[in-house]
Amino acid sequence: MKKPLQDKVAIITGSSRGIGAEIARTLAGAGAKVVVNFTANPSAAEAVCAAIAEAGGESLAVKADVSDPAQVRMLFDATIERFKHLDILVNNAGVLLSRQIADISDEEFDRVLSINVKGVFYALREAAKWMADGGRVVSLSSTVTRLMLPNYGAYAASKGAVEQLTRVFAKEMGERGVTANIVSPGPINTEMFNSGKNKETIERMAAMSFQGRIGEPEDIARVALFLVSEEAGWVTGQNISASGGAA
Repeated sequence: MKKPLQDKVAIITGSSRGIGAEIARTLAGAGAKVVVNFTANPSAAEAVCAAIAEAGGESLAVKADVSDPAQVRMLFDATIERFKHLDILVNNAGVLLSRQIADISDEEFDRVLSINVKGVFYALREAAKWMADGGRVVSLSSTVTRLMLPNYGAYAASKGAVEQLTRVFAKEMGERGVTANIVSPGPINTEMFNSGKNKETIERMAAMSFQGRIGEPEDIARVALFLVSEEAGWVTGQNISASGGAA
């Protein structure tokens, strides 16, 4: 039986852990050949590839810092060299900064924008060149762009930019049948989210959802899987909240 993403090729940036790793495993499980992008932890990326191989899938781990345009070009070049084409891009790589605006240094702000915004811009620019007609793009944003939480000013600003870049890309690529959508997760049980938070803070954020829980990476991966499927061909330029109703 043919799988829904059989013969498709997908790049997932920042996919050695957390939400990105779960998206990589999920798309591979649906038949896609997956490029697992990482920056600093090759063993984590190889573990994701090993899990994909064990389940009968095919993947390639590629080291590339998305804040560097030359490395992003290399990521796409490696994908085309190995798999010959590209059908799916998931812009997942990102960093979280939780600090009041008054306390953020120039260097910290630049780092957030370089990875979260420039990384998406560079990837979209390459995707416009390499992606097959009828391709799919999903960019990860966050519900902090709607909630206006204290300490998330820089992060929310970067994700707001991601949303606008993706929407404009959707319109620019529409004539080629390429869709581009945004997924905005609420609090998700990942290393990045849990870092620096005590139990009380996590419980308070869990209570914001209608189900009274923190989301899991697979909750987001399932949404991404739908958006890159054939069934979502008439869904583009949209921002899908995956937050348990929190925002």
